Amino acid sequence: MRQSLHAVTLVVPDYDAAISFCTQTLSFTLEQDIDLGDGKRWVRVAPPNAPEGSLLLAKATDVDQNKAIGNQTGGRVGFFLATDDFQRDHAAMTAAGVTFEETPRREPYGTVAVWRDPFGNRWDLIEFS
Repeated sequence: MRQSLHAVTLVVPDYDAAISFCTQTLSFTLEQDIDLGDGKRWVRVAPPNAPEGSLLLAKATDVDQNKAIGNQTGGRVGFFLATDDFQRDHAAMTAAGVTFEETPRREPYGTVAVWRDPFGNRWDLIEFS
């Protein structure tokens, strides 16, 4: 049996702002943007050349969902962007305006630095050893 994680939902305040950040700042690919009616869309983005795994961007529609924006994992790092060249991507992301919370550090599993998206979610940029 083969299974894979297809997508993870990221609750955002606005579809277009999230698409813009993901595609322009992070250079992700817009995989799908399907109008489902009543202001709802199926929007999926993925890192460039990623064979599997994507983010499903979901616009918050009520008070509880709006409260979750930027805090979907209780303040912990919830998203891990793996790279094959940490220095290249760290420099590109910094130049594109991404704010890192720390300087890059070496851990037993690789090189990592924590950053936040414009919605407040914490991410790791990581190059595994």
